[in-house]
Amino acid sequence: MNTITLYHNPKCSTSCKALALLRERGIEPVIVEYLKTPPSRAELAAIAAAMDGPPEMRVRALLRTKQPEYLAQGLDNPALSEAQLLDAMLATPVLINRPILVTPKGARLGRPLERILEVLP
Repeated sequence: MNTITLYHNPKCSTSCKALALLRERGIEPVIVEYLKTPPSRAELAAIAAAMDGPPEMRVRALLRTKQPEYLAQGLDNPALSEAQLLDAMLATPVLINRPILVTPKGARLGRPLERILEVLP
């Protein structure tokens, strides 16, 4: 599978910069506007599994902590399980951090933006 997928929010400047960076390199990714078409539980879990960092922190890394819903739903509680965090993102897609680039080499959250370069072919 050689697909390069960008989980994108066109209203996010960082996400737009990620798309521009890819296009500057001649890469036209599959664009998933995740607020319109949220990933499934299996897709989110696969993205987390393909990320770097400690396995127990990968799902948490996908959470957008700056959203009011993050604190309102008590997602800052370190005792929450991965399943609970995935449930929260599925129920409230705005909690999914962005941009996320998924390639055959892995997945990276583009924060900072340059992190996506780590998984480019």
